[in-house]
Amino acid sequence: MSYTIEQLVVGQSAHFEKTISESDIQMFCGISGDINPVHVSKIAGQSSIFGNRVAHGILVSGLTSAVLGMKLPGPGTIYLGQELKFTAPVFIGDTIRAEVEVIDINKEKNIVKLATRSVNQDNQIVIQGIATVMPPKSIV
Repeated sequence: MSYTIEQLVVGQSAHFEKTISESDIQMFCGISGDINPVHVSKIAGQSSIFGNRVAHGILVSGLTSAVLGMKLPGPGTIYLGQELKFTAPVFIGDTIRAEVEVIDINKEKNIVKLATRSVNQDNQIVIQGIATVMPPKSIV
């Protein structure tokens, strides 16, 4: 289901949850071309500031895109922009909950701003920011 701007209210929220796997990281390496050793080498990960291999920040932030495009506002949404702050590493096996909350609605321009936050299984914030989107003009 999609929400048009008339159906959205400040405070409305949605989420998507996924456990990050080895195959997610390998596929993202192939898609993005980012094969930074901290993502693919156990040795490089162990000697990094994280002490282990980490998932790509942009891979993890893509879970926010799933919420926006599939849940709130949903199918037909146009993603205009995203501010991100990476606050903690994500490791293979971490379960990430991407959450969005409507914080501003501009009906005249059909633009919505949403607070975005991704937390791990320990409720530690790993990414936070603000997304700017155009919700669909009609329910898709």
